[in-house]
Amino acid sequence: MDNILISAKGVNGQLELLENKIRIKRKGLMGLATQGLKGDKEIFIKQISSVQFKKAGMMTNGYIQFAFIGGQEAKGGIFQATKDENSIMFKAKHQRDFEAIKAAIEEKLFRDQPSQAPAISNLDELEKLASLKDKGIISQEEFEAKKKQLLG
Repeated sequence: MDNILISAKGVNGQLELLENKIRIKRKGLMGLATQGLKGDKEIFIKQISSVQFKKAGMMTNGYIQFAFIGGQEAKGGIFQATKDENSIMFKAKHQRDFEAIKAAIEEKLFRDQPSQAPAISNLDELEKLASLKDKGIISQEEFEAKKKQLLG
């Protein structure tokens, strides 16, 4: 069985964070009323493209909603979130648990992103080329050709 790192109980389901995926479970009367007789749903963290989070208010539930490439999440706020299979609603007393899962997912997504080298501007590139030309490493013609290419 998978090791559950964090879990949170919502109004219409439960959310479990595992090492490399999340599991949405539908148990209880509200889960049955909003989602029917569905089994557990697992989404790999690397497939999650966004996490929408609405805090619970004094009179309203909050929700967490997951979007992923190829998914069809509801876009109508809390009213559609009640029926969206990728959303779980929660009361204010459980909000901290859902915030912890959201933070952990975002940390995992950030950690798994390939590091990107800083972009080098055309001016930086020209400056390096001018230095190479001044040192005699490249010719004036090579410098002019590369300058024309960089500046269009």
